[in-house]
Amino acid sequence: MVSDEQQVPMLKWLEQWGITMQDLVDTALEMYVPHPGIESSQLASKFLEEELLVALSDPNVATLITAAFHAQEDAEKGLIPGLSVEYFMGKPGLVADELFGIAIATYIAGAKGMFEYVRFDQAKPGILKKLGPLTNDPIGALIAGAASNMYTRALKNKRF
Repeated sequence: MVSDEQQVPMLKWLEQWGITMQDLVDTALEMYVPHPGIESSQLASKFLEEELLVALSDPNVATLITAAFHAQEDAEKGLIPGLSVEYFMGKPGLVADELFGIAIATYIAGAKGMFEYVRFDQAKPGILKKLGPLTNDPIGALIAGAASNMYTRALKNKRF
């Protein structure tokens, strides 16, 4: 039997960049706050993985994430017109990374996802610390959107 993870091409694509499902879940758990219906990190892990698989199965999410990773590569090589490597690596830098993040978080989970994205963007937990300037925001937004949906789902399941 083929697992859900094996059926998601985007997860395989991320693994080529050194990002596993476990990295995504572990990063989310660093920001986890117990909520009604999701009181344990074990339950959170299960729900997070399910929500991440849903998000990673969406071709719109996959398109935005792959665009960010290719932009990161091009920026590092100085291939983006008008963007020198020095400016790209300097502070303050671009806002394009934030725009990728905003688009992904909002697409996955609306305003709630955007709120979570800000938390992840400010803290840069887990795998986000290891990613480049144009890639940490989209991956953070992916995780934040999935986490937001996890909390919403837990509340729905907890209703009487």
